[in-house]
Amino acid sequence: MSTQSANQYPPAEVPDRLFDDAEAENRWRARFHAPRISSPEWARDAPDANIYVSNSSGVWEVYAWNRATGEHRRVTDRPNGTLHATPSPDGAWIWWFDDTDGDEFGSWVREPFAATEGSEPEKAVPDVHDGYPAGLEIGANLVAVGVSTDDGSELFARIGGETQRFYSHADDAGIASLSRDESLIAISHSEHGDSRHPALRVLATDGFAAVADKWDGEGKGLTALEFSPLPGDQRLLVLHERRGREELLVWDVRADSETEIELDLPGEVVAGWYPDARALLVVHFHEGRSSLYRYDLDTAALSSVDTPAGRIGGAGVRPDGTVEYSWSSAAEPAAVRSRTTDGTDSVLLEPPGERAPGSEPVTDAFVEGVGGRIHALVSRPSDAPEGPLPTVFSLHGGPHAADEDRFSAYRATWLDAGFAVVEVNYRGSTGYGSAWRDAIEGRPGLTELEDVAAVHDWAVQSGLSDPAKCVVNGASWGGYLSLLALGTQPTRWAAGVAGVPVADYVAAYEDEMEQLRSFDRALFGGSPEDVPAVYRECSPLTYVDAVTAPVLVLAGDNDPRCPIRQIENYLDRLGGRDLLHEFYRYDAGHGSLVIAETIKQTSIEVHFALRALGLR
Repeated sequence: MSTQSANQYPPAEVPDRLFDDAEAENRWRARFHAPRISSPEWARDAPDANIYVSNSSGVWEVYAWNRATGEHRRVTDRPNGTLHATPSPDGAWIWWFDDTDGDEFGSWVREPFAATEGSEPEKAVPDVHDGYPAGLEIGANLVAVGVSTDDGSELFARIGGETQRFYSHADDAGIASLSRDESLIAISHSEHGDSRHPALRVLATDGFAAVADKWDGEGKGLTALEFSPLPGDQRLLVLHERRGREELLVWDVRADSETEIELDLPGEVVAGWYPDARALLVVHFHEGRSSLYRYDLDTAALSSVDTPAGRIGGAGVRPDGTVEYSWSSAAEPAAVRSRTTDGTDSVLLEPPGERAPGSEPVTDAFVEGVGGRIHALVSRPSDAPEGPLPTVFSLHGGPHAADEDRFSAYRATWLDAGFAVVEVNYRGSTGYGSAWRDAIEGRPGLTELEDVAAVHDWAVQSGLSDPAKCVVNGASWGGYLSLLALGTQPTRWAAGVAGVPVADYVAAYEDEMEQLRSFDRALFGGSPEDVPAVYRECSPLTYVDAVTAPVLVLAGDNDPRCPIRQIENYLDRLGGRDLLHEFYRYDAGHGSLVIAETIKQTSIEVHFALRALGLR
């Protein structure tokens, strides 16, 4: 057994192994080590030039794939990995975001798609200062890049070797989309004071005068997806929520007209254009699963692009009409697949090495709560004995995200360790309508935990969960909810695991990136100075003295989202009490892209829970 030093706080134990059985030990590690790959993104005007991200090297990095030659090569090689990249339209360059050790603060750099000996990345827009990324659009003659800092948002355009700032505001804003002929640029902004429900503005690039504005009013956001791929076609595909859920509309900017697309589908959707701009590829989300459809704009016909039940992780349409997509389910690892126009579906890309071992499927639970019906995904170990089980309630981050029927090496490790796993799509989650997502406004954290409590009651009453062996667990917003649950629901939980959490909300607000401060103002109803009582009521630090269960906290030194100081404030208060608590601190940002580090953290978490419950 080894330990990790973490300042003056009790260090977390790092087990040499999780399982005595060699086969079980190899299986859980193999799921993380198995190479994975994202859906490829191709250059608009050179579709043989593709990029993707993969963990094949043991770190998530950017790769280039030349479809004409079949060559694959790793583009980036950084200690803490690289996740954000895109090709230039002509396929000559690869742009990737260069930050420092995962702090998300930096600039876009570029390097040739075709590697040459001695070539080094160069700053892509040299006269734009560093900051947090706020959108990027690369054209043939224009580049637009957004930057966010503590001073707010700034949007820049580089045309003909000259760079100009064409927009700035104290509130959150970003580059959204560039028209195919590069005459129009759409930006997202929150000048009305609510970054969670943004408005849109389209500007002409020959002077950046406003051409059109669109805002649907308080509590109704608009998201620009992309302009039509055809030159001269000024239609912009947009997400709206006028009927209480995210739906599609096509906005003809020059004609100042719009067409709402009403699909007879439950849940919510997102979409992209087919290359001929006569149809849309629709990704449909409903109750933790996603599916693909083709929507014909001329006939309004909706047809299924048949895929198995599970999660679509990314999808696009090639120039020949082939749909390429990433798919997985809770039981089956991810694969990048290709579906041709004749319906033939096959694996497109196989990363090198052994495929990840499978895991258990998830089942659905629907539980009535004070705010409506709550959807949860439930997994049981295949060899579990009859009767109630130790259970980890795994709370997703976001909060505007959702747990899905997707493959997770992390979930599978808890199952291998004998835990049932319950994933709760609490109020605040996406995919269940605007009212469900926005129900946490003015009372974040405590609202979600009402839903967690209802699902916990169901799990105990149904016989799934042993009430004396329930663990609350999550990272980011899920880590925040876990700490808040330990303090406000102390009798429910036998242990808590909080990764990169908000622990002291006032200090977190002071230190976090401006984009999140803007988000928090919209969520809480103002800043801590404006509504101090709300921040106090919804902060885990307020309830730290009520915590009775053992607590494990994990945090990154360079995290701009859940900064380290506010976590130390919470740990300082825990340190004054006779309560088992441990801390693991690592050198990265809001999570790690290094597979060995992910394995280490997972082993720490599961080992801690087993010890806290007396199972190890």
